[in-house]
Amino acid sequence: MSCCVSARIMVSDPMASWDSAQFINKPPEASMIKYLGKEFPSNLACSYVRFDIIRRILTRVFGYNVIMVMGITDVDDKIIHRASEMNVSPASLANLYEEEFKQDMAALKVLPPTVYVRVTETIPQIISFIEGIIANGHAYSTAQGNVYFDLQSRGDKYGKLVGVVPGPLGEPVDSDKRHASDFALWKAAKPQEVFWASPWGKGRPGWHIECSTISSLVFGSQLDIHSGGVDLAFPHHENEIAQCEAFHQCKQWGNYFLHSGHLHVKGKEEKMSKSLKNYITIKDFLKTFSPDVFRLFCMRSSYRAAIDYSDGTMLEAKHLLLVVAAFVEDARAYMKGQLVCGPIRDDVLWERLCHTQEAVKAALADDFNTPAAVDAIMDLIHHGNRQLKARTKEPGGPRSPAVFGSIVSYIKQFFETVGISLADRQLVSEDSSRATLHSVVEELVRFRLKVRQFALATEAATREAGRQQLLDRRPLLEACDTLRQDLAAHGISIKDRSSTSTWELLDHRTQDHKPGS
Repeated sequence: MSCCVSARIMVSDPMASWDSAQFINKPPEASMIKYLGKEFPSNLACSYVRFDIIRRILTRVFGYNVIMVMGITDVDDKIIHRASEMNVSPASLANLYEEEFKQDMAALKVLPPTVYVRVTETIPQIISFIEGIIANGHAYSTAQGNVYFDLQSRGDKYGKLVGVVPGPLGEPVDSDKRHASDFALWKAAKPQEVFWASPWGKGRPGWHIECSTISSLVFGSQLDIHSGGVDLAFPHHENEIAQCEAFHQCKQWGNYFLHSGHLHVKGKEEKMSKSLKNYITIKDFLKTFSPDVFRLFCMRSSYRAAIDYSDGTMLEAKHLLLVVAAFVEDARAYMKGQLVCGPIRDDVLWERLCHTQEAVKAALADDFNTPAAVDAIMDLIHHGNRQLKARTKEPGGPRSPAVFGSIVSYIKQFFETVGISLADRQLVSEDSSRATLHSVVEELVRFRLKVRQFALATEAATREAGRQQLLDRRPLLEACDTLRQDLAAHGISIKDRSSTSTWELLDHRTQDHKPGS
């Protein structure tokens, strides 16, 4: 098994080299019929989220103008076979599941590409591309109407991406290839299959040629970044390199190939996949965890690395997101005077903030090292939390809200950059029903605060009378606590401060389900 990546990306001054990044991402074929929509597995979702994070980093951290193309394979053996079973046209079937794929990507907050290009829309260009490869002496047609790439014409250039090329698989006895390792550029049509006319007869494109053609159609003879799962390095990406360099007659077609590691079931060597029946679908996953939790889960390992999936690893990511949201809430409460604590060492926090900003940018410039970037952010939160130790008595001394404002702004900016939204009760939803809910909860929390303040107040003249007054009003405090616990079960978190109470409405997939938290 090969898992090599062609280059390690070190970003220093992006504007010194080029201000536009050409990026092509290989999507799942529309032939993955049971993967898209209803049964699109999280293994593929992990790859798309990881590359979406990289795209956002290139754009929002380093200032690249990323032009991203996604090719859609909307005709192949599996589509034809499945369409025949369902008695529908391959085009309508492919279109149906393409739309479901896009809906799943939107649910995961994956940005759409600059342009989608479908294979069936580029058949003339694919035919021309094949003709160019033949004219340059790197492909041949057969009497049966097939066209193959002649790998021997590449010499020792083939295998530059993976290093060691696996041997060819066994070929059928009626194969019309010159060499077993040659691969198809054009496939002669079989009876009752969809086909297009070509100089070699009726047929359709091979798998690898479509991506080379689509990339060249948009980007010409050079591509900056090509991405996909590690299983696409060979033969798919290797064959794309061979095709493009043969067509364009260039020494290097792609500058960087980024390959994401597989999602594994924790404790097992096998990757998560439908064929192994050990997968969870995106739709089922999002019933339990939010897309933000999944995104943070993906960021906790290098995009190259295999990643272990389990309830435990997901809960760890969920907990980290809760820690971040809790710190932001406490820091805002401090800024508004609702959280009382001792004197703040703002000089230490300013220095820590500056150090974190430098560490995060250095990590992201080092091959998009998101684990190191997240660690730096969590370390900053740790230092901030150490200074936000709530006190029961109001101490004197100056306050330092500005440094916490800067830290909160930076943390929110970091997570927004990579596509993660921190819980914010003021931005839960814009629809009228949510706005009404917000107003109702606001009034309820305000009323509860008045009851709680009354229960804690002691106006009695003597100490003994004051104690008796607190005992008499204790049921009111218990009722306030019960209400807080009951609302927590519905995702409404109330926190009692020294002189006020604050609340937030959490996504049920990211909230802490412990009563009264």
